[in-house]
Amino acid sequence: MLTYSRQRVSEHSPIRRRKDEHLDICLSRDVEPVLNNGFERWRLEYDAMPELDLQDVELGCTVLGRPLSAPVLIGAMTGGSPRAAELNARLAHAAASLGLGMQLGSQRAMLLHPELSPSYAVRELAPALPLLIGNLGAVQLAIGLDQHCRDSKQVSERLAEALHRVRADAVSFHLNPLHEASQVSGDTRFSGVAQALAEAVRTLHPIPCMVKEVGNGLSARTAAKLAALPLAGVEASGLGGTSWPLVESFRSDPLRARLGRTLSRMGVSTAESLQNCRAAFGERCVIASGGIRNGYDAAIALALGADAVAVARPLLQAAAQDSAEAWLLGFVEELRAVCFACGVRRPAELHTALRQVDARAD
Repeated sequence: MLTYSRQRVSEHSPIRRRKDEHLDICLSRDVEPVLNNGFERWRLEYDAMPELDLQDVELGCTVLGRPLSAPVLIGAMTGGSPRAAELNARLAHAAASLGLGMQLGSQRAMLLHPELSPSYAVRELAPALPLLIGNLGAVQLAIGLDQHCRDSKQVSERLAEALHRVRADAVSFHLNPLHEASQVSGDTRFSGVAQALAEAVRTLHPIPCMVKEVGNGLSARTAAKLAALPLAGVEASGLGGTSWPLVESFRSDPLRARLGRTLSRMGVSTAESLQNCRAAFGERCVIASGGIRNGYDAAIALALGADAVAVARPLLQAAAQDSAEAWLLGFVEELRAVCFACGVRRPAELHTALRQVDARAD
């Protein structure tokens, strides 16, 4: 069992306080603007005579070369405090028990303070976890971590050590300019991020590298820029779920709070972001996230071209109640039932049942 040095962590209380504030806000505040994920424009055609047994639906798939029992991942959320360590442990146990993937929260805290590593080292608690994806802000590649680690190669080398330490199978670099702009002392120097990303992918090879948005989506223009990089895939993460600018509005000064509320509505829906990413990335991996709250949402996302879906805040809430495994099991069984009711044996066939119900432009 991992132990956590509370004495050493207390030396870095600003990091621990920020991580725990984020957890408190996501668990207790309304951080999902009244925005749709875009799936309301689509439906899956019901087949009352599916010519298929429910038990014959096959949800198994491969994501980034790793086999999963269903195309479902726990989204990136937290790390960097004892409380985060406990929640990550519960999430990892749930994912391992059901054969699903998991993404870590940003590992920047771990890179700056290695003593925080136990909050991310979930594979030591759940060795059967089939897919673990590390995480770091893409902007850190361009601006560095601190005065001792300033360029993308140095950051990537330190990240490679951290990924090895937690036994991650891949890494996802998150893009969050709206989040940073709404955060007090946020990292908003995004010039040079594309070049830094390309250098990081080369340095980290053969570790699969992805890029993800954090809840405001990827436009067609951005998806095309990302597709030009040697990435293994992308996570669309559009409007419709948790808004990080809105999260920051609850812990900022009045100016930043106002900014966060305004920026929470900017971006593209999950459905649009997903379609942009699939068009740009071709056969490479595309993960859908952002307001995916049940198995039917997941089925729509898979029908629109996602290889897998990721869910975050509902699972954070479930983990806080020690019920993450039950929540995930219900989600997976909903997806299985939807496939059955559409008369398809595999999620990859759901596109045959997809129908657009509102073709009007946004």
